[in-house]
Amino acid sequence: MTTTPPASDLTLDERVSLLSGSGSWLTQPLPDHDVPAVVLSDGPHGLRYQRGAGDHLGIGRSEPATCFPPAVTLASSWDEDLAAEVGRAVGAEARALGVGVVLGPGLNIKRHPLCGRNFEYLSEDPVVSGRMAAALTEGIQSQGVGACLKHFAANNQESHRFVVDVVVDERTLREIYLAGFEHAVRHARPWTVMASYNLLDGLHTTEHPGLLTQILRDEWGFHGLVMSDWAAVHDRAAGVAAGLDLEMPGSRGLFDAEVHEAVRTGALAEGAVTTSAQRVLDLVARAPQPDDAPGVVPDHLREADDALARRAAAAGTVLLRNDGLLPLAPGTRLAVVGAFAEEPRYQGAGSSQVNPTRVTSALDELRARGVEVTYARGYDPARSADDAALLAEAIDVAAAADVAVVLVGLPAVRESEGFDREDLALPAQHDALVTAVAAVNPRTVVALSNGGPVLLPWRDRVAAILESYLGGQAGGAALVDVLFGDAEPGGRLAETFPARQEDVASDPWFPGHPHMVEHREGLMVGYRHHVTSGIEPAYPFGFGLGYTTFAWDGAALDREILTPGDGATVTVTVTNTGGRAGSDVVQVYVHDATGVVLRPRRELAGFAKVHLAPGESREVQVRVPARAFAFYDAGAPGWRTPVGRFEVEVARSSADVVATLPVEVEGGVTSAPEPADAEPVARTDEAFARRLGRPVPTPRPVRPFTRDSLVGEVAARTRLGALLQRAIVRRTPVDESDDEATRLMYERSTRELPLRAAAIFSQGAIDLPTLDALIAAMNGKPADAAKHAGAAVAGRARVLGAAVRARLGRPE
Repeated sequence: MTTTPPASDLTLDERVSLLSGSGSWLTQPLPDHDVPAVVLSDGPHGLRYQRGAGDHLGIGRSEPATCFPPAVTLASSWDEDLAAEVGRAVGAEARALGVGVVLGPGLNIKRHPLCGRNFEYLSEDPVVSGRMAAALTEGIQSQGVGACLKHFAANNQESHRFVVDVVVDERTLREIYLAGFEHAVRHARPWTVMASYNLLDGLHTTEHPGLLTQILRDEWGFHGLVMSDWAAVHDRAAGVAAGLDLEMPGSRGLFDAEVHEAVRTGALAEGAVTTSAQRVLDLVARAPQPDDAPGVVPDHLREADDALARRAAAAGTVLLRNDGLLPLAPGTRLAVVGAFAEEPRYQGAGSSQVNPTRVTSALDELRARGVEVTYARGYDPARSADDAALLAEAIDVAAAADVAVVLVGLPAVRESEGFDREDLALPAQHDALVTAVAAVNPRTVVALSNGGPVLLPWRDRVAAILESYLGGQAGGAALVDVLFGDAEPGGRLAETFPARQEDVASDPWFPGHPHMVEHREGLMVGYRHHVTSGIEPAYPFGFGLGYTTFAWDGAALDREILTPGDGATVTVTVTNTGGRAGSDVVQVYVHDATGVVLRPRRELAGFAKVHLAPGESREVQVRVPARAFAFYDAGAPGWRTPVGRFEVEVARSSADVVATLPVEVEGGVTSAPEPADAEPVARTDEAFARRLGRPVPTPRPVRPFTRDSLVGEVAARTRLGALLQRAIVRRTPVDESDDEATRLMYERSTRELPLRAAAIFSQGAIDLPTLDALIAAMNGKPADAAKHAGAAVAGRARVLGAAVRARLGRPE
C-alpha cells in the first residue's frame, strides 16, 4: 500500500487539484508529497488499458488483454460463481498491467431493447443485475484492484445521454433503477462508483446530493470514491458539495477557479473539498501502482483466461429452439453460412472495446476439428446490404449439406455506444438468408450474434436457434463446442424478446425529447409488462432450453406466515432425468395478491443455478428476501409491506410457473399511494403527474444557449456554432484504422456533446471564460461576450505569469 498524507495537511490548491484527473486515465499525482497517480481502465468485459496519456475518448489502441463475453452474455449464464471467476481473471490481468481501478461492471437496467449500449449491461431485472454485478465486483477486488459500478443512475439510453433529463417517479427509481446498485453496494463494497451523464428529475447526477450522499452513502453505507463519467461534470463545485469526488477525465484545471471562488464565498464548504480529496488519497493508498507490476499479462494467464472466456461464452449461450437436431452428430457434413463465421462479431462497439489476445472464429475451430465444411459468406459483415449473388451462393451450399448452420446478427453499425438502435429487426439480408436457407434445407441451425433482442420472423421455420449474443474472443470456439455437445448451452434469457417493438411498454417514450425522457411505464419494464398485460413475447425472460431434461419436485416454503421485515426460503428438489450432464436455473417470483398496492403481476425475487450429472438429484434452496414483499412508499418515505396474501412462484421462466406456494403477511400496511387498481402505464399527463406527485415538467428550451447546449444545436442555428463544430471535428481522434461503427459513434457523440464537455475534452484549449464568451456571442449579446473574453485574457495572463515565476523560482 502507498502511504499518503492526510488531506488536511495539503494546501487548498493541492486539495482542489486532486478533484480532477490527470489526462484521460490517471488521477492527479502530487510528486512533492510522494502521492502517485492511480491508473483507471475501462473493463466491463476485459481491460482496455492505454499506456501513457491515451486519447480523450478512449477508443485508441490499447494493450492486448483477454476479451471475455460482454455483460449481456455473462448475465445469461445466471451463474454468480462464473461471474466471480471472470471478475478474478479481469482483476488479475489488471494487476499485471498496473491498473488500479477497473471501470465496471455496468448494471443499468435495460428499459428498452433499442438502447445502443445494452450489450454492456446485465439485465432488465434488478435482481439479476445486482447479484451478477456483485459477483463480478467481488471477483475483481479479490485481486487487490478496485471495481467501479456504473452508470449511477438511470442512464438507460444513448440518445442525448449527456443532457437528457430522466423524469421518473421515486418508487420506480427505487424499485427498478436503483435496486441493483443497492445490492451490489451493500454486498460487494465496491471501491468506486461512477456518476452518469444524464440529469435525474432536473438535477445532473454528478451534482445530485439525494443520489450521491443521502442514498448512496447515508442509506447504503458506501465509503468509497464517486467519480464522474468522462466529461459528465457540469458544475464541479456543486458536484463536490453533492458528494462527487473526482472529475474524469482531467480537464487541466478547467473548473478549479470556480471551486476556489465557491470556497471563498462560502457557497462550498472547504471541509467538503477536504473530504473529497481524502477519498482520492484513500484510493491512491489502496490501489496497486504500475511500478509494482510486470506491465504485461503473463502467457500462463492469457492461456487460462482464453479457456475461461470460451467456457463463459458457452455458459451464456441460450438455446431458444431445438427440434432434436442439436447437438450435432459426429461426421455431419456442414454448410456454414454467414460472414460472422470467419469475421466474428464478438464484442460491442464503443469505449468498451478490448484489444483481444487472440480471436477464434467458428470456421477456425471447425477446420481445426477436421469437420467437413463448405462455406458461403452470405452478407458483408460491416453493412450487410442486400446482395442477390451472396444469397444465391448460400442457397447452393446449404442445399448440398446434411445441416446448414447460419450465423446472423447485428453489425456493429446497428448497435454501439453513442447511439441507440433504430428498430428491432436484423438487416434484411440476414432475414432473407435464413429464410432462403431454411427453404432448401429444413435441418437449419441459426446462431445469433447480437447485443440485444431482435425480431425473428422465421423462428418457426428452422430446426434450432442459438442465441450466442456476443461471445468474446473465444466465442467462435464456444459456438462449435455447443453445436457438437462438448458444452451445453447453459444460458437463460436475462431479458425479454418481444414479438413486436410496440409490445415494449416504454416504446412510446423512448428515447423521448432530446432534453427530457419520461418513464411513464413506471414499474412495467420488460417481463413485468408482458406478464401484467398478458402480452405474449417471442421468448420470455428466464427462458432457455438444454440438451438434457430436469424434474422439479417437492417445492416448499419454510414458513407460511410472515411479518414485515421477514424473508422466506424456498426448497425444491431438482433431478437431471436425461442422459447428459447439464444445468438448470430455479427462478422464484413473488405475486402480490393483497390488493393493497399496484404491483406487476410477477417479480423475480431470487434464483439459483444448479449443475447436475445424469440421474443426479439435489435439494436447491432459494432465499426470498424481505424486500421482495415490500414496495417503496415515496410519501412515507420508506419500504412498506402490505398485509394479506402473497404467492411465491417457483418457475422455469417468467411465463412458466412450476409450483405456487401461498404465504400470508400479518401486520402490514393496508393502503398505499398507488392502489392496486391504479393504471399500470401512465399514458395521460394527469396519470403521470399523480405518479410523480408533481406536474409533468417541460423540456429545457434550446434557446438561450448555455453550457449545456449541444454542439449540434448551436451549429444548426449560428455561424459561430458551425465553426466551433468544425473545429471540434478536426480535433476528434479518428484515424484510418477506425471501423464504421466507431466513426458513427464519434459523429453522433460530437453532435450531441454539450459545450461544457467540449471544453473538458479540449484539455485547456478552451477555458470557461472563453466558453462563456462564445455562448454569449451565439446568444447575440456582444457586451457579455466582451466581458467574458476579457476575463479569459486576464485568466490566461495570470496562468502565464505564474508559470514564468515558477520557472524563475520567484514567489508570487
